[in-house]
Amino acid sequence: MSIHSKVRSLFFAAAAAALLAVPVVQAHASVFVSVAIAPPVLPVYVQPPLPAVGFIWTPGYWAYGDAGYYWVPGAWVRPPRVGLLWTPGYWGFGSGLYAWHPGYWGPHVGFYGGVNYGFGYMGVGFFGGEWRGGVFAYNRAVANFGGVHVTSVYEDRTVIERNTIVSENHYSFNGGGGIQAHESAAEMQAEHEQHVEATSNQMQHEHFAGQDRNQLASVNHGQPGTTAASRMNEYHQVAVQNAQSHPISEADRSAGRAYHPNQREGNQDQRISNGLRSGQMTAGEASRSEKTQSAIDQQVHNDRVANGGKLTGQERQQINGEQNAASRQIYNENHNGTTVAPNEVNNRMANQQQRAANGLRSGQMTSGEAARTNANQSNTAQQVHNQRVANGGALTPQQRRQANQQENRNSRQIYNEKRNGNTTRGERER
Repeated sequence: MSIHSKVRSLFFAAAAAALLAVPVVQAHASVFVSVAIAPPVLPVYVQPPLPAVGFIWTPGYWAYGDAGYYWVPGAWVRPPRVGLLWTPGYWGFGSGLYAWHPGYWGPHVGFYGGVNYGFGYMGVGFFGGEWRGGVFAYNRAVANFGGVHVTSVYEDRTVIERNTIVSENHYSFNGGGGIQAHESAAEMQAEHEQHVEATSNQMQHEHFAGQDRNQLASVNHGQPGTTAASRMNEYHQVAVQNAQSHPISEADRSAGRAYHPNQREGNQDQRISNGLRSGQMTAGEASRSEKTQSAIDQQVHNDRVANGGKLTGQERQQINGEQNAASRQIYNENHNGTTVAPNEVNNRMANQQQRAANGLRSGQMTSGEAARTNANQSNTAQQVHNQRVANGGALTPQQRRQANQQENRNSRQIYNEKRNGNTTRGERER
């Protein structure tokens, strides 16, 4: 080995040791992580080639550290022992927060939120391969072999088509406005089997990604510098180089941890939309939730106007507390047993809430504009509720036409508010 190579190897060893010495939250170390901000959508990427026979694919995911969300590249991993399969971790929404459920190795694949990670993890189970007599057989319909000669192989596209949960928006979380999937009996059974935690290589892999600035969602805006890696060590060298040349700054950490009220407002509108569309939320219940959201939206807007476009730390805490209470209200109204059969009028109201949620998340709609939209939707929903009560649960044709006309006006309002040039960037309304 040349002197140059020795120096280079020592440099990477020292830098790697320094990275591993930095304390970060380990999603796979049975640590419960919960945050108020939704994880970004899953990036679209190509699976790198299999490095050698015996490796199993583990998909990439958004982890959360002291600088906010960061992407852990998908990677080929050697299982801890023969016969084990990987159940990916996933984010689940509940009580106004997003909680991380760590992944694990086990004899069967359990529930991972219905999140479609791709490459065999299509939302239910794993169909990239299976154990056969102590040897892992690969499904060529999923696995990218590259130049590796694989003898234990089969092809089954049917299981992929049958077990794929379609997620056109590439949501990375379960519940709320994300994937609406529930544990099956088989998945619940798998969850209670004896498990093995993530390997040390997997933990180190997450650790390196957490120190790579290019992986931060606040920096890459949902497009990580490295989405996947054939060999973990190759990416780890890249992470070391990135950490040395562009270390994560305090400004990065502040930006990554920032609480974004508009994202939370959008999530709540999404949950109201889901409740209306599924029939779990009646028009009267939606009216109450929309009225609550309108008041919170208006408060956010007023506080920003008073402070030059931003919120103080105390105001952010107050708003978050109010949204926690509103979240419980939405949850209770979606689970109190009072339901209505899905219908055209409620679907129209759900569509309007969906558009408001999208506008808040994209920044095209300010909190003040969302307050007006939610107030209008609340009035329409309350009118529909009152008329149904008066008519034994149904609307007359004239009342349906009237509700439709009101929604047409609301629709034009939403359209104009999303295109009037007033936008939100971060926490500042323009």
